[in-house]
Amino acid sequence: MAFSSLSKLLLSLCVVSVCVCSAARFDELFHPYWASDHFNFQGQTVNMKLDKFSGAGFSSKSKYMFGKVNIQIKLVQGDSAGTVTAFYMSSNGPKHHEFDFEFLGNTTGQPYLVQLIFMVDETPIRVHTNLEHKGIPFPKDQAMGIYSSIWNADDWATQGGRVKTDWTHAPFIASYRGFEIDSCECPTMMADSDSMRRCTSKGGWWDHPRMSQLNLHQSHQLMWVRANHMIYDYCTDTTRFPTVPIECQHHRHH
Repeated sequence: MAFSSLSKLLLSLCVVSVCVCSAARFDELFHPYWASDHFNFQGQTVNMKLDKFSGAGFSSKSKYMFGKVNIQIKLVQGDSAGTVTAFYMSSNGPKHHEFDFEFLGNTTGQPYLVQLIFMVDETPIRVHTNLEHKGIPFPKDQAMGIYSSIWNADDWATQGGRVKTDWTHAPFIASYRGFEIDSCECPTMMADSDSMRRCTSKGGWWDHPRMSQLNLHQSHQLMWVRANHMIYDYCTDTTRFPTVPIECQHHRHH
């Protein structure tokens, strides 16, 4: 799914990850994993740049299972065509789980496109229901790290690759602050099955019955987002998917 969006967002991914309830310093929770020379630190703000030589990325120092991550991101301003700024969670292995916030750059004055999202500014914009009983995988049993990166993707990111990155505007800067993680941290050497048992037995807020579904207000917010901001739904894209994906057949696809 893809959505139009604003250039400055508070992101909250409320399905999988993180154990600090107030904003923390970047280096308490994260570290650069790619191109550390493309980082600039200004107080509590972390700036990450893309230029013709390299993009950049950071990752969490720990992995988590169940919970919530908040982060404030100021996306690339002005002409950001060809760039992608991503904030995502991922486990390891060939059958890994991954949730992506991908912000696809655009020409000046055009809104960002956001794909595969769950919650923005505390407003739900995507819900994935657990339908394992129908044979649809559900990401509940793998500890995940938290990542962000910025890179050049002008072969596809803007208007299908028709608009290329204008390097005269480089460097392209994405800024981050307000790092919050409230989740079940998983020891590095612990097996995922043991982590799941440990995290489900802690009685965390994520196990409260009210977390199992949207309330009435959130349901109305979700309908509003779909009506006003969703511009693409892969479940209805018969060109890319001649056979309807199984999850689309069974979901009230939010």
